[in-house]
Formats: sequence, structure tokens, C-alpha cells
Amino acid sequence: MKQLYIETYGCQMNFADSEIVASVLSATHSLCEKAQDADVIILNTCSIRENAEQKVLKRLEELHALQKKGKSRRIGLIGCMASRYKTQWMESRLVDFVAGPDAYRFLPEMLTDAEAPQVRTELSLDETYLGITPLRYQSNGISAFVPIMRGCNNFCTYCVVPYTRGRERSRNPESVLQEIRDLAEKGYKEITLLGQNVNSYRWENAYDFPRLMADAAGMDPKLRIRFTTSHPKDLSDGLLEVMAAYPNICKNIHLPAQSGSTEVLRRMNRKYTRESYLERVESIRRHLPDATISTDLISGFCGETEEDHRQTLSLMETARFDYAFMFKYSERSGTYAAKHLADDIPDEVKTARLEEVIALQRQLSYESHRKDIGKTFEILVEGPSKRSDAHLFGRNSQNKVIVFPKEDCQAGTYVHVKVIDCTTATLLGEKVQNNA
Repeated sequence: MKQLYIETYGCQMNFADSEIVASVLSATHSLCEKAQDADVIILNTCSIRENAEQKVLKRLEELHALQKKGKSRRIGLIGCMASRYKTQWMESRLVDFVAGPDAYRFLPEMLTDAEAPQVRTELSLDETYLGITPLRYQSNGISAFVPIMRGCNNFCTYCVVPYTRGRERSRNPESVLQEIRDLAEKGYKEITLLGQNVNSYRWENAYDFPRLMADAAGMDPKLRIRFTTSHPKDLSDGLLEVMAAYPNICKNIHLPAQSGSTEVLRRMNRKYTRESYLERVESIRRHLPDATISTDLISGFCGETEEDHRQTLSLMETARFDYAFMFKYSERSGTYAAKHLADDIPDEVKTARLEEVIALQRQLSYESHRKDIGKTFEILVEGPSKRSDAHLFGRNSQNKVIVFPKEDCQAGTYVHVKVIDCTTATLLGEKVQNNA
């Protein structure tokens, strides 16, 4: 059996896709841990930001140099960069085959049949990889990702996803629930439902995301359920009511704001205003007073004024985000913004604004953590702390990382931990009870 090596870049969806690819190729290829041992090397790529693409390009050049040494290897590019650049990578001679996010079923044929097309980037209106059980080679055996839908219909002006992953389509709910059931039977303790916009999940016009969440949470009260990502325009009170009704649905919502300026949001085609976004935040606080809210923020989008930037800082202070993913705008070719909006904010201004956003969020995160000192949380232990083998770490329902002395705890168990201190990124605690 040939050896397969997969490197994954980008979002959780890509990691889930790599598990699908590993499963699709499992009849003919076994996974290995080092690129130099592989007969086939696959890079699963992300195109959301320019630095992600540059990282992949650098890695391809390294692998191309490796290919010239030792045994013959085939190098493949899959994922969003495959969709964006199609034949360009074949022409560069850095790769031997290219497959877009909807073409993974063709990989066995591409690798075994010399006559098969070596570039497959066509997008599908119905591919959800029904019938394929992911090979969870990257898993810790505790937490797993379960995609519930693919693609996106929102067409934010800065985003490549609708062009690289195609239009929105949902998985059959029974296949989703069966996958969750199987994972629970194998001992998994936490499931994250994935989608570009999970709020848009719908099956045959009647079965929606709140119902799927209720059915998933109702399987086992000790099985944690998370989800990402929510689009603010579609986050319903119905979903919040379901989250409040089930203790095992984790009380964290990732709600990308991108900007605090209604005018910038209009240019981004986000389909909500500053006011409607803050109304959704208020609704979360009302239904789920203990919930955390995380977000995405972009500094320096096309035409952003200093006042627009100040409105973003103001939004952050009002919403009191617990943590955030923060970036400066990176123009992506092929998007509406690249074609129709001038990338007119100087890089040094983007950087300065981003630094202000990061500084404010650091303060907000620290204040959020300080409020948890003295509280006790049930956490799911994930493994050893990165900084000390004498400590373990886990996450509470609010998705906050808590580090505590190891004692007699094991990964995959639930423990109660009292928070005694914090940093801007981490809660520090001590075990008070073990309910595993």
C-alpha cells in the first residue's frame, strides 16, 4: 500500500475535509507522518488571506526540492487554492494534480489512472460527501468536527468562499445525526457542527438548524455540542432558546462583526447594520447571560475612514467581546471588492488601526477573564498544557481555556475547576471535584 501524507492549512472545515480525503484514499493509501516517507503528498489549502497562500507556495517549493531527491513522489494541491488557480499550479510544475473541494471522490481515479484528468475543480450543487465516513486521523479521540453543510450564498465583497467552495447546500440531517451517534459510541465527548453559515442549514424547507441542534443535544446529556460559524443576519431567537434549553450545548457563539461601521458593512455586503448586530448581541445576553461571544474583525477595508475605525472600536466596547480574530484587509483577486472597490487604505494605516483593535481586545479579554476568578466551571480535559507537563488544560462551556495542576486527571474526563487567576488568554485554576 502506498504512503500518503496530508498537510492542512486554514479553517476547521479544511481539517474536516482532510479527514474525508484520507477516507476516500484509504483503500489504496495508508497515512504517514513525514512528507519524506510519502509516495503522495497532498496540501489542503485556504485562500481566505494572502499570507495563507504565500505559506502554501513556500511549502510547495520546499516539497518540489524534496521531490528531486530520493524516491519518486506525486504532489497534489486541493481545497480553495485549487479552485482559485485551477491549471496555474500544474503549469508551474510544482504540483502533479489539482482537486477542488467538490472533487475529492475523483482522487483515487486521479492517482491510479494515467488517463484520468489531473485537474478537477468544477463546483457541485449537491456534493456533501454523503456515505463517506471521515478517517479521523488528526483527532485526539475527544473532540470531532462534523460538517453539516458546504458552500455559501452570502457573497461578502471581500470573500472568495462562494467562488472556491460553491453555493450553499445542507447535508441530510439523518446522516449528520448518525455520524454524531457513531462518534458518541466511540467515546467522543465533544462535537462541533461546521458550516460557512450554520444558521442557513435547512433540509427540505422544514428541518432547520435549531431543530438539528436540539436533536443532536438530545442524544446524550454528557455529549457537548458546539457550532461555528453564525452569520449575524441569520442568528435567530429560536436557536438561542434551544441553546438555553440544553445544558450540553456550549454557551459560546462566534458572531463575526467584521466592522462596527454600517457604511463599511454595506460595502462589505454583510446584510446587517451596526444597530442590528448589537441587537443580536443584546438578544444573546438576554437568552444566555453566561455565554461568551467571539468575533472576526477586519481593519482597513476599502474606503474605511478614521471615523469608521472608531465605530469599530466603539462596537467592541459595547459588545464586550470575550475574544476575537483580527486581521487587516487583504484583497483577494476575483472578489467583488477586487473588481469594483479601491484598496485605498495605506498598509501603515491598516497596521496602525489593527494594532489599536488588538490592544483593545486584549484589554476586553483580560477583563472577561478577571470576572471568572472565583467561579467554578465544569471543563472537558483535552490534554497536557503546552507549557508544563505538570498541568492539564481543558475548555469550559464558554470555550475558555483553563489550565490546572495535573493530579490524577486524564484527557477525556470532565472535572470541576475553580478559577484562581488568569492571563489575557488563559484561566488558571485548581480542581475541586471530579464527575467523570
